[in-house]
Order: sequence, then C-alpha cells, then structure tokens
Amino acid sequence: MKLSRLSRTLLRLALAAGLGVIYVPLLVVLLNSFNADRTFGWPPSGLTLRWWGAAWNSSGVRDALWTSVQAGLGATAIALVLGTMAAFAVQRYRFFGRDVVSLVIILPIALPGIVTGIALNNAFRTVLEPFGVGLGLFTVVVGHATFCVVTVYNNVLARLRRTGAALEEASADLGAGPFTTFRLVTFPMIRSALLAGGLLAFALSFDEIIVTTFTAGAGVRTLPIWIFENLFRPNQAPVVNVVAAALIAASVVPVYLAQRLSSDVGAH
Repeated sequence: MKLSRLSRTLLRLALAAGLGVIYVPLLVVLLNSFNADRTFGWPPSGLTLRWWGAAWNSSGVRDALWTSVQAGLGATAIALVLGTMAAFAVQRYRFFGRDVVSLVIILPIALPGIVTGIALNNAFRTVLEPFGVGLGLFTVVVGHATFCVVTVYNNVLARLRRTGAALEEASADLGAGPFTTFRLVTFPMIRSALLAGGLLAFALSFDEIIVTTFTAGAGVRTLPIWIFENLFRPNQAPVVNVVAAALIAASVVPVYLAQRLSSDVGAH
C-alpha cells in the first residue's frame, strides 16, 4: 500500500524524534567532556582538551581500560568458539538441531540481566570456590560471554538461513564427512558473519549493565564500573564525561565494521 505524502512526513518526524531521544543525550555527554568549567550547563561555556589529558594520565582509567579490553577479547573469543560450534551443530543436525541449539543459546539472554548475573554469581561461588577458584577477571569474561555468544550465533544463523543446502548435500554425496563438509563448505560461507558477530560482541562486552550484579562481586574494575564509582564525585565529573564519551566514540568503529561485513554477507 502506497503511503500518502502526509503519512510519509509523519513517519519521518517520528523517526527524527526517536533518533533525537537516543542521540541528543549522547551528544550532551560528548560536549560536556570538553567543558572547561567542570559544570553540566548547556551549552558548555568553553571547550578544552584539558580533561582528556587528565583522563589519560589517570592510572585508574588506564587500569580499567586494560581490564575492559582483556574482558572484551576473552568474551569475544569464547563467543566465536561457541558460535562456530553451534553453527556446526545446525549444519550437522539440520532437521532438528537448529531449534534445539537456538533455544539453548538464546535462553540466557531472554532472562533479565540481573537475574542471570545473580545466577552466575551463585553458580561460581557454589561450584568453583570450594576448589579455590574465586571470582575475578575470568568470571567477568564468562559473564560477558554468556551474552556475547548470542550476538555471534544470531549473525551466523541469519547467514545459514540465507544459504541453500545444495552444496552441503553435494559434499555429503561425494563422501565427505560432517566435519569436512563444515570446514570446506559451510565455514567459508559463515566466516564474514562470524567476524561481524565477533566485532559486535566486543562492543557489547563494554556494556556492564547487563551483568553488573555478577561482575561487581568479582572485584574487577572495568571502565563502566569505574564510571559508576566516580559518577557522583564532583572532582571526577569531567573525567567521567571523558571516559563515557570515549566509550561512545570507540563503540562506533566495531559496530560500523560489523555493519559493513553484514552488508557484504547479504550481498553474496
């Protein structure tokens, strides 16, 4: 059904309003990170790089950044491995495996993040602490990976749904086993989807909110936790804005690259 000019105009206005609700607060954070007067006034009375230098010279910020990078890389690696294994299961058990694997992998992300965080925290304390394994960076990585793997798997599953089974069937007819078929036929077709999912997972791993209850118990300070700890300290407010603005800007890169890879996948 063709929309009238008025309907198209209203839709554009609604879209612009929605984007404004999302991006105007982010713009405020970015501009306040250059605010020389250390206030939250609008518009900022002066712009300077002094607080960016202060943020970089803060050992607390650098340590939190390194911890976040380690957690992000670890969670992404786990997510890529599990996403690849899930893709193999889908290819191997084409008739019933897809629904089963999808349910098992997606179920944790469907639960409230705080509930999942409490569950993971309790599981580690109950199962691992008796063996001398305490909460720490490893548990933070596992907590993030629980959510990141869904991002990777959804990307791979979307690619598999756009891929016909003819090549896989031909490979099987030629006597190739399931693993050989996956390695030579399926994996090359999902490689871009895996990489795109990995980039998105890395960006997602910097979002502490979804597993705060779990990661806070680990005693590990990532960048988002550092922001929360210093948010209401008057002398730290400018540096908090700098760190938040840097996270916003840095997140654009993996998300943009993932979008380009996903577009390339869809074009094949």
